[in-house]
Amino acid sequence: MKSEKQHQKLLEKYAEAVVKVGLNLRKGQRLIITNATSRGVPPAGREFVYAVTKAAYAAGAKYVEVIWGDEEMLRLRLQHAPADSFDEYSNHIVDATMNMIQNGDALLSVYANDPDALAGLDAERIAAMQKTHLTHYNKIGAQVSRNAINWCVVASSSPAWAKKVFPDLKQEEAEEKLWQAIFETTRATLPDPVAAWEAHIKNLKARANYMQAKKYSALHYKGPGTDFTLGLPYGHIWGGAQALAENGVIFTANMPTEEIFTLPDRHRAEGTVAATFPLSYGGSLIEDFSVTFENGRIVKVNAKKNEALLQKLVDTDEGSTRLGEVALVNATSPIGKRGHLFYNTLFDENASCHIAIGRAYRFTLTGGAELTDEEFITAGGNVSLNHVDFMIGSDKLDIDGITQNSEREPVMRSGEWAFDA
Repeated sequence: MKSEKQHQKLLEKYAEAVVKVGLNLRKGQRLIITNATSRGVPPAGREFVYAVTKAAYAAGAKYVEVIWGDEEMLRLRLQHAPADSFDEYSNHIVDATMNMIQNGDALLSVYANDPDALAGLDAERIAAMQKTHLTHYNKIGAQVSRNAINWCVVASSSPAWAKKVFPDLKQEEAEEKLWQAIFETTRATLPDPVAAWEAHIKNLKARANYMQAKKYSALHYKGPGTDFTLGLPYGHIWGGAQALAENGVIFTANMPTEEIFTLPDRHRAEGTVAATFPLSYGGSLIEDFSVTFENGRIVKVNAKKNEALLQKLVDTDEGSTRLGEVALVNATSPIGKRGHLFYNTLFDENASCHIAIGRAYRFTLTGGAELTDEEFITAGGNVSLNHVDFMIGSDKLDIDGITQNSEREPVMRSGEWAFDA
């Protein structure tokens, strides 16, 4: 067992990397810390939030604000509130966050959630509550999708999450093991995490630059349960790790991150793709599922567990029937090699290639930030209340790049990169 002193040291190194690499917080900036899923950071994230707050002030932050959430309050509402009340919403979180964004400040989202927080509850109620939340929270999502400010998504261990990941361990041991996994995958265990991140970012950028130079028209995926072709629109931009925000700050949006990603063409997706990891959505797990596309649109979903919830996700709005992101990750990434699920998209998406249902990032299309919603859609981008990643990669997945001349070139073979960069 690690001593409290050792744990605190690693926590501080992790928090420092989040502030210096993830957010790249500038002197004089304000910082707001929240969590969209539970309408604020769950209580389990308190220790980590305190460490980030100290690191933020050390980096010159002018002011740090935290919005706290409570998953049990959401559960109680779903169990006991009137059936016709799920369009009720308080905008104080949205207003506070938008105030920060409009001021050019930084946004940090901390996951410390229970993956099963809403398990067993009525799917109709969950979907109604989720849609109301997304409708109001869309103001923030739209700003994040265009990189208006420097933002980052990270995680803190929590009792329920730890027990989900390591069910055979005692509670204290599970929590320590999850913390260790978080520290290792965010490079906090290395002598100089910031320098290690800089080297890693350089490598991801090289792979993104390779794919950018290719300007493929489409990608074809072939694997168990998957035969899927996904178009890439003219002007798509491949990114990896770092991005430049409109407020002038270069930041790293996810910690950990092992992906390179771009914009899929919402109009061109054909075939069936099988998920290789469960999807944690709406406080429940959707398991063993596949999605079928025709002309860019989801026309069929299948799931062994929580199919109704998956269908509710797709039915949220028109944009939720289409895709907004495609990402490539090699199967032996540091997270992939761990050999266990995190039941958390932030981590599991970095173990596997993935695609996202819903809203596209404006910065993945040349000139995308200047386009109206209608112009963005015409160009191949997608507009939606949702942005939900699900994992489709494995060591049995092959991906080809399809050139403008309809020739095929290997991008991945058996889940590994088929090119040097």
